[in-house]
Amino acid sequence: MKKNTTIASIILGFLLAGGIQASADTFGSGDNQFSIDFVTVENPGNGNDAGAGGGAYSSPYGKVDYIYKMGVHEISFGQVKKAIEAGLSNVESVSAAQQQTWQWRDTQPAAFVNWYEAAAFVNWLNTSNGHQAAYNLTWSGSSWSMTLWNNGDAWQQGGENLYRNKNTYYFLPSENEWYKAAYHKNDGTTSNYWDFATASNNIPDGIDFNGDTAFEAVYNQGYNIGLPNDVDNVGLASAYGTYGQTGNQLEIVESAYDGTNISATEGRTRRGFDFANTETYQRSSFRGTIAPTSESISTGFRVAAVPESSTWVLLIMAAAAIFGIRKFRKA
Repeated sequence: MKKNTTIASIILGFLLAGGIQASADTFGSGDNQFSIDFVTVENPGNGNDAGAGGGAYSSPYGKVDYIYKMGVHEISFGQVKKAIEAGLSNVESVSAAQQQTWQWRDTQPAAFVNWYEAAAFVNWLNTSNGHQAAYNLTWSGSSWSMTLWNNGDAWQQGGENLYRNKNTYYFLPSENEWYKAAYHKNDGTTSNYWDFATASNNIPDGIDFNGDTAFEAVYNQGYNIGLPNDVDNVGLASAYGTYGQTGNQLEIVESAYDGTNISATEGRTRRGFDFANTETYQRSSFRGTIAPTSESISTGFRVAAVPESSTWVLLIMAAAAIFGIRKFRKA
């Protein structure tokens, strides 16, 4: 019995300590197949950033009461292109003219996408893999609009969210989900955060000159490179293993700027900031807003998801084993 208890405890500890983290989900087929890499963001029940991480900045964000997955990288232009070829409609990233002007590579982040288009991409990820759409979108023939979910269909974890369906699998990260993956120290259910999404309170080394390849984050520290880097060439990782949440490209998140998510048309939050901005805009305390219909060369997004089902299965098995052993001992 002692041996079984030890095994169950090891399994449970393995899960809680982040033993199962990395995953890659596949979409499309044939020439249009692509994958999105995720890391598991654990430590459910952590506190908001209270300035307890030894840095200079704090912000009332980052508390998440559940485990979830965050995209390792920003969604790339090539991933959006393949989704369109595989059936995603009424979404455009970089247009043909813009691609020709800037020689935009498939490996660079998606750009010129507004919030509705990012949400439509996420919906396609869900429905193409047999999941519930995250957002209640409607295409009118010329533009997207969204209807809030009713209370019975809305996401409830961590508080009611009328933007997101409760049964969805992929979604745009909320501001808290985005912030935690970027800045939390990944040291348990704490309120400890880094100032930058490079797992550091030190100002990351940016782009200092034309051709600079020795950087810790892609931002203007003396030189504006003019376009974002490839999504997998953006410097250092966060404590959870995400890349590019400091610098490279602004990222639309799911949340309304005022945090209420009760109006379909209100301004959304942008986080992360981009290749052209200076260090001030890379700090954890900085946030911006954008209309859900607006787009720009420096704005993209990343995707989040519910945790791996296998993680939950093993967790339940481990907990059941421990409970069964304890019950047997009492008998």
